[in-house]
Amino acid sequence: MPDLGYDGKVAIITGAGGGLGRQHALLLASRGALVVVNDLGGAVDGSGSSAGPAQQVVDEIKAAGGDAVADTNSVATPEGGQAIVQTALDTFGRVDIVVNNAGILRDKAFHNMEADLVGPVLDVHLRGAFNVTRPAFAKMREQGYGRIISTSSAAGLFGNFGQANYGAAKMGLVGFTRVLAVEGAKNNIRANAIAPLALTRMTENIMGGGFGERLDPSKVSPLVAWLAHEDCPVSGEIFSVGGGRVARIFIAEAKGYYTPDLTPEAIRDHWDEVRDEEGYAVPGNLNDETRLYAPYFKS
Repeated sequence: MPDLGYDGKVAIITGAGGGLGRQHALLLASRGALVVVNDLGGAVDGSGSSAGPAQQVVDEIKAAGGDAVADTNSVATPEGGQAIVQTALDTFGRVDIVVNNAGILRDKAFHNMEADLVGPVLDVHLRGAFNVTRPAFAKMREQGYGRIISTSSAAGLFGNFGQANYGAAKMGLVGFTRVLAVEGAKNNIRANAIAPLALTRMTENIMGGGFGERLDPSKVSPLVAWLAHEDCPVSGEIFSVGGGRVARIFIAEAKGYYTPDLTPEAIRDHWDEVRDEEGYAVPGNLNDETRLYAPYFKS
């Protein structure tokens, strides 16, 4: 089988001045993609800004024979998102791939979490994905092609202490991805999400015991590249990736318990059936989930 290539495809990668985003940008560019390297150049908590990180990655790409442009607009506002997409259009004439990777951390135990720790995290992770993807999605619809990869997290899918803000944003990206997959299907737009495990400046204080050293960010990027490729057939799916391992994560629904005369006591008495994981289904969308009820409602 031939190697996967991206000649002529234009990729926007947010938060690409370091860590995961940098690796995504380097890999896609090495295979022919034209890359918008977006990075505000701020600290882990979102404060500050600098044009340096984005330009350094662009310089790396160009030194290796690729083509890229730096962009330092913030994903946290609709205007910033529009400006990022406009950079792609002005420089390369189109946009084919969006990788929503920009992120910040403001961790704190929930009982100590004030509003100033919540809003900015939602703005960058969740609203940021909306702000960049929405104008790109319009162009993808016009051209009948697009690939969108958003960065979720195990903190949202499975939970992690001190990250209620981050986890809520990351699980929100799962819903975002599922809806884009449904709405983009007729225009050949595919959307998927990744939940990466990687040692970056955002995770270096979380991963210890030598385990993090095995989680090089470059080992996440091959999955992003595959999901960004025109041959990738899936949409609306979530994948765990880290250290060379890739696995699908899916949201399933158990067979459950049914009675036409449901009471709190009936639920209590059949709680094991409600929670039984045998015979689960994996709905592809809201209509699929609704159809699971059909056998119980036949007249």
